[in-house]
Amino acid sequence: MPTIFEYFGFVFKFYSNEHEPIHVHVIKSGCEIIFDIIMENGNVKEIRQRRGTLPPLSEKDAKTAYQFVEKYASNIVNKWINYFVLRKTIRKTVIRKKL
Repeated sequence: MPTIFEYFGFVFKFYSNEHEPIHVHVIKSGCEIIFDIIMENGNVKEIRQRRGTLPPLSEKDAKTAYQFVEKYASNIVNKWINYFVLRKTIRKTVIRKKL
């Protein structure tokens, strides 16, 4: 279950037994939201949010997480491909600059 990003208390991760569509779990303070990244012709077409198994993030935190995923969607997709398709080890990136 690799952590791919940390951002001011938000943890962005993949679960090891994942499935398509490409998606990232975002956890903060025991709450979670999942963002599906829908691709078309190699480009991000849409980002959809859905509930995870933990309680949902607050509306404010969900908005911040969405903005992060929107900005870093290409990086998330690249990490997904490296981890799940190419079976490479991926490293966590800590973002210390506000969006």
